[in-house]
Parts: sequence; structure tokens; C-alpha cells
Amino acid sequence: MTQPLTVLLFGITRDLVGQNRLSVPLAKGGRVADLLAHLHEQYPALAGVKSVLVAVNSEYAEPDMVLNPSDEIALIPPVSGG
Repeated sequence: MTQPLTVLLFGITRDLVGQNRLSVPLAKGGRVADLLAHLHEQYPALAGVKSVLVAVNSEYAEPDMVLNPSDEIALIPPVSGG
């Protein structure tokens, strides 16, 4: 059984996908690593962005963190500036 997750996109991730949010179907018990694998399959250009972090409920998440439909999930691209 799959559950829809809403993923917010910022910066280069938003530019590559062409949207600022996605609804991503993920199997119940799916982890951050599973989400990234799905996104890289659906949007291959995202795989080329190094150092993308995933935030879940405003905190950086590890690849093995289990995701829930109520989570606020965001892809945080690398930031440059000076």
C-alpha cells in the first residue's frame, strides 16, 4: 500500500523539477533513502545535484528515517553565497 507524501522543493531542485511541491507515492514504512531513490528515478536531473539534504518537520533527516504522510518534507539544495 502506498501513501502520498508532499515534498517541498527549493532553489535548484525547484528549477529542475519545474514545481515548488510534489506529491510522491511511497510505500508505507518508506524511508528518506526510498524517497530520494524515487525522486532520482522520476527526475534524473536531481541525481546530479550534490549535497541535497532532506528536512523532515524542519529538522535534517538521516537516510533511514521512516516517513509519514503528515510529515513536512523539504529538499534543501546546497547554498552558496558570501
